[in-house]
Amino acid sequence: MAGTQRYLRYIVFAAFCLVLLYFIGSSSSVPVASWPGHEAEKDTSVPDTPHAVIPGIPSTPVSQSHDQLQSKPSTTPNDKELPPATASGDRMNATFVTLARNQDIWEIAKSIRHVEDRFNRKFNYDWVFLNDDDFNDEFKKVTSALVSGKTKYGKIPKEHWSYPEWIDQNKAAKVREDMKQKKIIYGDSVSYRHMCRYESGFFFRHPLMLDYEWYWRVEPSIDLYCDINYDTFKFMADNKKKYSFVLSLYEYVETIPTLWDAAKNFTKHYPQHIAKDNSMKFLSDDNGETYTNCHFWSNFEIGNLNWLRSDAYIDFFTSLDHAGGFFYERWGDAPVHSIAAGLMLAKDEIHFFNDIAYYHVPFTHCPTGEQYRLDHKCHCNPKDNFDWNGYSCTSRFYEMNGMQKPVGFEKEQ
Repeated sequence: MAGTQRYLRYIVFAAFCLVLLYFIGSSSSVPVASWPGHEAEKDTSVPDTPHAVIPGIPSTPVSQSHDQLQSKPSTTPNDKELPPATASGDRMNATFVTLARNQDIWEIAKSIRHVEDRFNRKFNYDWVFLNDDDFNDEFKKVTSALVSGKTKYGKIPKEHWSYPEWIDQNKAAKVREDMKQKKIIYGDSVSYRHMCRYESGFFFRHPLMLDYEWYWRVEPSIDLYCDINYDTFKFMADNKKKYSFVLSLYEYVETIPTLWDAAKNFTKHYPQHIAKDNSMKFLSDDNGETYTNCHFWSNFEIGNLNWLRSDAYIDFFTSLDHAGGFFYERWGDAPVHSIAAGLMLAKDEIHFFNDIAYYHVPFTHCPTGEQYRLDHKCHCNPKDNFDWNGYSCTSRFYEMNGMQKPVGFEKEQ
């Protein structure tokens, strides 16, 4: 009896092995798939038999023609050609400009990467870096490797980054202490005040900047969220624009209590510099008596350097500089540039770049218009868009110019 049981087990085991060998042999005869769009060379050692059916993957006969495969839709269609490495057309006499220090290297590297990927890899514009100290070799090596155009590194003259002779430094120190107690942002910072004064009146006069007519200001740690497929500098020139912005908002009143008074003093003494069709309605609700505190956020600017070097702007800056507000208060370069542009440029010379998606802590400009965002591969959340927020001044800019707001802006309020 025991022998009979052993004999039966041997028979079952042998049958199992034969079945296993059969399946192994069968699997080796499955032909290689021919991928859509590629006509595979036929392996004559493999007979024309159907593909093995694998769960979840459709069965396709090997005998299908190339045309039949091509007629099937791709799972991820791409009907657009990739953009060229370098855009065609003439370049403007333009540069990016960044005020940075050596310790900002990785924050500015991030910004450069955004600008290059979204815009400059197609245009290869230069980049000027300015510092109140010497740039070290690491900063130069990293940034020059990232920029597609030429890089230039300049040191700011000491007289442009120091107290002018007419400033009472004891008074300035007391102001900083008072602002510190009131917890006003950058209220006790000396370097921030030098920076604001420099950006207001000197960066465009640096020897390296004298080679250019147009500039695009880039700060450390910014993001660009959408592809920019046209030359923004050429757009400015062709459309006779001289200043542009992507974000606008109200300034902290505590930092500029007498700035508008200084601006009115300028207009009184230099009426010839005031444009007839200016942007006073953006700056004031009462024909210039008081200031709305609206300004264009100057950490992003594309502008004309010849305008900043003009007699009108130099006279404006010189008048403000002697008023002392950069140190006795905390005047920022944003309201300074904005008031100057609002008074001395015609309103149609100022441009809002709705299509340049931008972030600088804590505000986001995400273009209003879903189709634009899809077409330009934007990765910003439209719910974060600041434009139609109550603290933004962009609606005022639209209303002043009689412009129709973008479709869908109501959803972002």
